[in-house]
Amino acid sequence: MSAFLEITEVGKRFNGTTVLDDVNLTVDKGETVVLLGPSGAGKSTLLRCVNMLERIDGGRIVLDGEELGWRESNGVMRELSGRAEARQRQEIGMVFQSFNLFAHMTVLQNVVEAPVGVLRRPKREVIEEAHELLKQVGLDHKADAYPAQLSGGQQQRVAIARSLAMHPKLMLFDEPTSALDPELVSEVLDAIKHLAVTGITMLVVTHEIGFAREVSDRFVFMENGRVVETGLSRRLTVEGAENARTRDFLSKVL
Repeated sequence: MSAFLEITEVGKRFNGTTVLDDVNLTVDKGETVVLLGPSGAGKSTLLRCVNMLERIDGGRIVLDGEELGWRESNGVMRELSGRAEARQRQEIGMVFQSFNLFAHMTVLQNVVEAPVGVLRRPKREVIEEAHELLKQVGLDHKADAYPAQLSGGQQQRVAIARSLAMHPKLMLFDEPTSALDPELVSEVLDAIKHLAVTGITMLVVTHEIGFAREVSDRFVFMENGRVVETGLSRRLTVEGAENARTRDFLSKVL
């Protein structure tokens, strides 16, 4: 049986510099996998390739049996049209380091905008669902507030609800707490913990090792654009890691 997300021999270069080097990774449906590693390891670039914000230079990425960004026609692989690629991207939710909320819209309007404007879903139905999603991240009482009236942690939780409103098959988190003050980190991590038990498939870039050990099923340690080690997250200790480079990294961040 194939994995839900299959990343096979993926390569990516920027201006002649190799950023992803023959990356292989699988994620099963409903699984939470964390990407760990030093800055510049290629973690964020890998997420951007999965979400087709960056075009890969080699390899394949397949989500739920469908190749991302390409289709086969008469034995030849061709890039998808802009419309077809946009359809695929709608199935992948992504939460960035920055919150990217629309400043002129209320919290509720931020969550409702894409399902109504892009998916053409009935507005009344979407509003009802948006309130439920805001409850899920603990912010339904802020539905009428504007982003400037929220803390960074609250804004990031709205960003999570906004992504979920599109009913994604896969959620990507690119260091979702790195832009937050330390006292606000836990509220965002708690929201992601809640998502993990709902069964949504997630790929998370994070430096929060305790969170990774508690919430994720597996970890992937990357360095210099390559996967160095993968394993069960309960092994995320200096003693439990098998690769010397992974152990060295953990000894510095734990």
